[in-house]
Amino acid sequence: MRFAARFGLCAATVFGSALGLAAQSEPLKTAVSRSQLSSTLDRVIPRLMKDGDVPGVSLAVVKDGRVLWRHDYGVKDAKTGAPIDEDTIFEAGSLSKPVFAYAVLKLVDAGIIKLDTPIVKYLPGDYSDDPRLALITPRHVLSHTTGFPNWREGRDLTIAFTPGEKFSYSGEGFVYLQKAVEHVTGQTLGAVMKRLVFVPLQMKSSAYSWEDRFESRKATGHDGLGEPQGMNRPAEALSAATLQTTTQDYARFLIAVLDGTGLKRKVREEMFRPQIRLDEGCTTNCIDRKSTGRLSKELAWGLGWGLQETADGLSIWHWGDNGNFHCEVVGYPRQRFGAVVFTNGEDGHGIIPDIVQAAVGGQQPAFAWLAYERWDSPARTFLKDVLARGDAAIADYRAHRTQAGATTLTQQQVNRVGYGLLEKKRTKDAVAVFEMNAADFPTSWNVYDSLAEAYADDGQREKAIVSYEKSITLNPENGNGIEQLKKLRAGGAAP
Repeated sequence: MRFAARFGLCAATVFGSALGLAAQSEPLKTAVSRSQLSSTLDRVIPRLMKDGDVPGVSLAVVKDGRVLWRHDYGVKDAKTGAPIDEDTIFEAGSLSKPVFAYAVLKLVDAGIIKLDTPIVKYLPGDYSDDPRLALITPRHVLSHTTGFPNWREGRDLTIAFTPGEKFSYSGEGFVYLQKAVEHVTGQTLGAVMKRLVFVPLQMKSSAYSWEDRFESRKATGHDGLGEPQGMNRPAEALSAATLQTTTQDYARFLIAVLDGTGLKRKVREEMFRPQIRLDEGCTTNCIDRKSTGRLSKELAWGLGWGLQETADGLSIWHWGDNGNFHCEVVGYPRQRFGAVVFTNGEDGHGIIPDIVQAAVGGQQPAFAWLAYERWDSPARTFLKDVLARGDAAIADYRAHRTQAGATTLTQQQVNRVGYGLLEKKRTKDAVAVFEMNAADFPTSWNVYDSLAEAYADDGQREKAIVSYEKSITLNPENGNGIEQLKKLRAGGAAP
């Protein structure tokens, strides 16, 4: 079954001992000059973009209340070749959340909303039939402890645990609080954000829903192989995900947060105070997982922000992932120093840790917790090698994996390599990779489902039928396999 590839390509050797390691930390670069930054980043970023198949990057470094350095690399759209510039609009993804959280905290300062008053007091009605809804407060939403799933995905909204019990990242929580804010202010989200954030901070190129003025300025998102995926124009404003903005605008916002602009001291301190520590055994969505008891000493969540506590002191961070747009923000309140990175590629998070390390330095444990696959991971490198050498690369991997201490890929990683080959129209190579995966993991229903899809793409109908049958035997609940098998037996082609 097809899952998002979530990796690009690189040119390193396939079986190097250092592959897949996080970027090595350097000292925090607060003393680095503008010219030194420019020299380093102009050398590092284009190489990372090429190796990671990310078509465009925009980066701003802030220091002492101003933008120290800002630059754009690459193109808005790989087909048109239009370059990214200072006016380019990006999808901020979940970087939408800290901006909305800042607006909420301004409402707290104004006495319009209280952090620990249940949201049902501000938004009456049957939002959920779970009685624990009455316990959820703005503090729970901003610290991701509501018990809501990230997204309900067409199902009824449920609450998985008592609010405040543990961390589990939730866009639904932010939308719930958004509706309450709209209700108590009598304004739409767009109007609230314009009044409380965009106008005061001079964020003139930012909005939570589509505006016609963005049409010629917006970057196009690209898949993991660098192919443009069309323009997304969000009609509905969602506090959790739909912010359209520029690097310059978001840098202005970061400066305001680091300096405490527009917030009273008590609320600012609460924003940076750990509300809940993160579980080392659970990344983002912890709804269905019991706590491991291994709470991070370095990572916590404040109000709207992830928090890192390292030798450099407190830093705030957040990531964004709208599929084809990846971004990151990190800032040090005491040092008044930080950076904003926007990319328009599905594999942006594969290169962002190295960009942040080159621009900011310091220890960044959040990247290991997020666990995105790096640009130089073995799986990405294997895909590149197969694209370059075909059967010879597959044969080398088969020979290598039998050696003592060899680095081998998981079935999920090999599957992603196979789908990367299918996306590149390298069907014969994809079949060979999926066949290898089935031989290595003969009890995995998903491996056989994927192999069947590759056979069908290659016109090998009978082999596709046999593989789907095997997949369904291993997992009778494989609805995709059942549907595709019916089509193949009827003489049609599985997509």
